[in-house]
Amino acid sequence: MGESVELPSRLAILPFRNKVLLPGAIIRIRCTSPSSVKLVEQELWQREEKGLIGILPVRDSAETATSGTAVSSGVGGESADLGLKNQAGISDTHKLDSKNQQEVIHWHDRGVAARALHLSRGVEKPSGRVTYIVVLEGLCRFNVQELSTRGTYYTARITSLDMTKGEMELIEQDQEFVALSRQFKATAMELISILEQKQKTGGRTKVLLETVPVHKLADIFVASFEISFEEQLSMLDSVDVKVRLSKATELVDRHLQSIRVAEKITQKVEGQLSKSQKEFLLRQQMKAIKEELGDNDDEEDDLVALERKMQGAGMPASIWKHALRELRRLKKMQPQQPGYNSSRVYLELLADLPWEKASPELELDLKAAKEHLDVDHYGLAKVKQRIIEYLAVRKLKPDARGPVLCFVGPPGVGKTSLASSIAASLGRKFIRISLGGVKDEADIRGHRRTYIGSMPGRLIDGLKRVGVRNPVMLLDEIDKTGSDVRGDPASALLEVLDPEQNKTFNDHYLNVPFDLSKVIFVATANRMQPIPPPLLDRMEVIELPGYTPEEKLKIAIRHLIPRVLDQHGLSSDFLQIPEDMVKLVIQRYTREAGVRNLERNLAALARAAAVKVAEQEHLVPFAKDVQRLSSPLLDGKLAESAEVEMEVILMGVNNHDISSAFRVASPMVVDEPMVEKVLGPPRYDDRETAERVANPGVSVGLVWTAFGGEVQFVEATAMVGKGDLHLTGQLGDVIKESAQIALTWVRARATELKLAISEETNLLEGRDIHIHFPAGAVPKDGPSAGVTLVTSLVSLFSKRRVRADTAMTGEMTLRGMVLPVGGVKDKVLAAHRHGIKRVILPERNLKDLVEVPATVLSSLEIILAKRMEDVLEQAFEGGCPWRQHSKL
Repeated sequence: MGESVELPSRLAILPFRNKVLLPGAIIRIRCTSPSSVKLVEQELWQREEKGLIGILPVRDSAETATSGTAVSSGVGGESADLGLKNQAGISDTHKLDSKNQQEVIHWHDRGVAARALHLSRGVEKPSGRVTYIVVLEGLCRFNVQELSTRGTYYTARITSLDMTKGEMELIEQDQEFVALSRQFKATAMELISILEQKQKTGGRTKVLLETVPVHKLADIFVASFEISFEEQLSMLDSVDVKVRLSKATELVDRHLQSIRVAEKITQKVEGQLSKSQKEFLLRQQMKAIKEELGDNDDEEDDLVALERKMQGAGMPASIWKHALRELRRLKKMQPQQPGYNSSRVYLELLADLPWEKASPELELDLKAAKEHLDVDHYGLAKVKQRIIEYLAVRKLKPDARGPVLCFVGPPGVGKTSLASSIAASLGRKFIRISLGGVKDEADIRGHRRTYIGSMPGRLIDGLKRVGVRNPVMLLDEIDKTGSDVRGDPASALLEVLDPEQNKTFNDHYLNVPFDLSKVIFVATANRMQPIPPPLLDRMEVIELPGYTPEEKLKIAIRHLIPRVLDQHGLSSDFLQIPEDMVKLVIQRYTREAGVRNLERNLAALARAAAVKVAEQEHLVPFAKDVQRLSSPLLDGKLAESAEVEMEVILMGVNNHDISSAFRVASPMVVDEPMVEKVLGPPRYDDRETAERVANPGVSVGLVWTAFGGEVQFVEATAMVGKGDLHLTGQLGDVIKESAQIALTWVRARATELKLAISEETNLLEGRDIHIHFPAGAVPKDGPSAGVTLVTSLVSLFSKRRVRADTAMTGEMTLRGMVLPVGGVKDKVLAAHRHGIKRVILPERNLKDLVEVPATVLSSLEIILAKRMEDVLEQAFEGGCPWRQHSKL
């Protein structure tokens, strides 16, 4: 901005009605008249960056008469009263009225040369008229020597009024100019500091003070103030820089003083207003605003609206009396009183609860419900059959008190989605209440209103959110509640899940009975053991075991892969995962009972494919008429201007349209190298069992965990010692007792099993026994490892290896009787997942094999054992040849 500008001898003239453009200022105008459009096309649009035009202030004779003085003597003394008849291209804000088109206007003899920073062209519909939006920057002053026409617009012969570089150097040495410059900068800096404190702005303006010459700063500052047209003309006529600086300093100081006076008045008024006066003033302002918006109804205030809402809630008579008593008490209170807000919130809760509102149930179609379950879930035949039975009873007797179903199983097997399917089949709303980690009884029953921060329990809050009294409510993770000094949430659930008691459920916060008998409760848990027996007695437990590899494959093909592709913006056109690769992921990377890890691994493959697709070059064409702004000051000016017009075009796109923008020559097919590159080396290997039991003293057991069945190795070794037994592996008391029983049984049968020469021989003499359960970070307990411990000890003492393809489970008595255990289905499925071919089970667990899928049973050899000798007979290769006979 400090560079001098070479002006041509003649410029096209664009008149400004009652407006002055000063050098350094930026203005945005819209040209619509034919003359101004022609001027912009020929002088700016076609010349691009080289175009310059002149901006000349004009005003009509009426303005001149009211002001009392003529603005100018005209151009060359002859054109003082030029009748333009609105042929000058004034912007929309400066147009002449149609009634005043014959009115004579006056031209000023001095103007400012301007260049275009931004041009945009548009066409008005339906007239087809061309319009231009121009952003202009003032450059320097000029004097008009002669005014003439060129087609439909005016041109002028001009002379520049800018000082040369030499003249500027001379005047900068003038002491008066130096003093005026310092005074102007000091006043301007003071103004910037005040504005920066009030509006957090001014950083850009401070840079201007340091970089732009002071005689140009005067024009820039004055252009940003709201001053009269006469003062603008006076500033434009100030060719002498000292006069210009003096006027600019006066205007800046006047603006500064007006800000200070306004601040003093505000402080004085605020100091005189008390707190109550402020509140009254704000309430009156709020009332006025609401009246302007049409939101205020004089006949109905907030409490009247609340009362009407309570009347429409359908409360029972006894509860309505209680609510009216509370409402009357609230009306007598002032909003400033401490209890006003809590009473108001309590009454709003009473009004929001669904006392009578219920969602109408659909006519139950069992066939459609069964198809819906089959679409959403693969397998789980027994569970689906129980749900269909439940729905059939609801169809025959809608008001029947059905049992509370509790789905128990490992994570990722579909417990929560089954509850959602029940709600969809019944046509009821579904709400999930998470109980994981809840230790406060108030989370179920609510807090009493006497406490600060009290709130209703999760059940009442859930019913308020769902808005109906008969939803399907899922009590998720019911086995993970705890108890401490704040109460026992599981005990509070006894009333909720008892159909004889939940008709009058009393939430402490609500303090009135609420009927929960219409709610259908469904619970989920990973384990039954932590659930208190009284609570478990109120529920019907349906166990969901883990999935077989074949079921996982079907689930992945039907459900997981389509969902993963959709979540990552892909389709089968981009990524294909063959069945063989899905099997590979199942066998080598996931051995969980559910399918969550399988979905995570498939998602990792999808992300790798998404990177490849997104890396493709995709060019987006831009409109030809879009031009970048080139002025460093323009960004700030346009951003703060309220006159900038923007049009946002919403593009109706969806994921499919976005994905279709990318094209690939052929879809990416997942292969084994890609699986290993993305997922890493295989985590599981079928040879693991053979490697672990390669040495004597190791046996393979089957255990049940909250995540499904697992294979557990038991290792035993002997060393020089005093006959002590050492147990490691983070074991519970029950499993430690099983180890003691196992060692006692082996020592008692040492001679019969040919582990000792005679009965007098002490098997532990001079040595200690150490039994270890690997994965020591995982807690282990439960009565199902007895046979595994005995087999490990017999293998250690006989120096014979246990068969690598055999796993076992079962507890034993001190006399060698094999007792039945639980979780048989999960354990058999775990053995199948690990590639084990033979499973030794207690004979009394034969009935539990009915739940195991036929495909799994056909691939396994199930061996039933009644006594410990039967287990040893099958656990070793070639039987147990050292056993001669057995005795009780």
